[in-house]
Amino acid sequence: MPLPNSARTGVGAARRLLVDGRLVDAERTFATVDPATGEVLGHAPDATAAQAEAAVTAARRAFDTTGWPTDRDLRVRCLDQLHRALTEHLEELRELTIAEVGAPRMLTHGQQLDEPVELVRYYADLLRTHPLAEDLGEVEYLGQRHHRWVEKEAGGVLAAIVPYNYPVQLALAKLAPALAAGCTVVLKGAPDTPLITLALGELVAEHTDIPAGVVNVLTSSDASAGELLTTHPDVDMVSFTGSTATGRRIMAAASGTVKKVFLELGGKSALVVLDDADFAAAARYAAYMVCLHAGQSCAITSRMLVPRRHHDAIVELVAASLERVRYGDPARPRTYMGPLISERQRDKVDGMVRRAVAAGATLVTGGKRVDPGFFYTPTLLAGVGPGSEIAQEEVFGPVLAVIPYDGDEDAVRIANDSVYGLSGAVHGADRERALAVARRIRTGTFSVNGGNYFFADTPFGGCKQSGIGREKGVDGLEEFMERKTFGEVVG
Repeated sequence: MPLPNSARTGVGAARRLLVDGRLVDAERTFATVDPATGEVLGHAPDATAAQAEAAVTAARRAFDTTGWPTDRDLRVRCLDQLHRALTEHLEELRELTIAEVGAPRMLTHGQQLDEPVELVRYYADLLRTHPLAEDLGEVEYLGQRHHRWVEKEAGGVLAAIVPYNYPVQLALAKLAPALAAGCTVVLKGAPDTPLITLALGELVAEHTDIPAGVVNVLTSSDASAGELLTTHPDVDMVSFTGSTATGRRIMAAASGTVKKVFLELGGKSALVVLDDADFAAAARYAAYMVCLHAGQSCAITSRMLVPRRHHDAIVELVAASLERVRYGDPARPRTYMGPLISERQRDKVDGMVRRAVAAGATLVTGGKRVDPGFFYTPTLLAGVGPGSEIAQEEVFGPVLAVIPYDGDEDAVRIANDSVYGLSGAVHGADRERALAVARRIRTGTFSVNGGNYFFADTPFGGCKQSGIGREKGVDGLEEFMERKTFGEVVG
């Protein structure tokens, strides 16, 4: 198995914060690491609390005193400029994403980079035509005619906080619709992947007419910067993607000033294989989904529910598929799976696998560290109990837990036996039966027989403890809008 080359050269260049229209340094920096090698890739500015405060102040001023929230034509033009800048710098962004995120090159041609860039164009086009008012007609009340209508307006100052796993996709999925809606934004990148987020800020500053203060970009190794954004009285909304535990803390912090919150949190999604399914196809889907970006995706199907009498046969098919997954240097074109983001994350994944085996699960394949870097082999655990830690807790690694069930009712019960409700999947030959199972499982998204739901125009989000609200699509735009209802006497 080919292992990664030494750290990438030329992509770890110094980056700067974007605060009130200016690219600025910080007093301190912190290191970011190439997860494929474990070597330092570069250094990012470590924003101080004072710089975070300045970013919020700038965003508040830009919202309250400029025409950005009401000038639709300006917002369209600036989004077009941002899309053009992203496109022109696509290959630089690609190499930085591969090096800092550990994302395989092939994945950057999809969800890690190319598709998110097109989100910006999608929202520019949507803004051109999206109705910002709704006429509710006239009614008679107390002898007079009253005309009613609703106008949609920008929601205010947004704090957008993104994690490390898909930093470009998640930043643009917040930034593009928020800007289209007329909001001003303070975007905070993850401490594990700061350089790619800062690169987006530099493109905003150097290649668009976005007014000073409308977009601010911070990176920090200190959690206090994020805490300030979630409690600051001048922030109207918080959009956060990350763990459920952190989402709970953000929700509590935001409650002090009754901020609107969007939360896209964890998942423990179930893939239900019905007894009439194509087992080989289901096994391939399961294997390649759980290894997508080394399992560091909130919506992957990390629980595979299989008919008990077919358990061993399906496990054998999945193991064969997992053993064919190409992992290694993410810069190589044919690599499917790269490393985990850090040694800390690899320790967490390995610990959960070890505890699962100690609790009675069978380690069929994988469960090994591969050095240098933070690689972990595609891992299959069979005979997993539905109430066990490995079946209930998010791993965020390439680990698939196979759980046997007895009949469709039992499968639905096990799938719903989770605090999460982000996604799910079903495989079955009888479409109506498969859809009946899918509709009974409480999630925000669902795949039927391998179908893809993840596009610019399709809303994405979860229920239960997987979050609140939706990203992408028209729903994603309206998350950042408020509605003002008018009444006027007309006669």
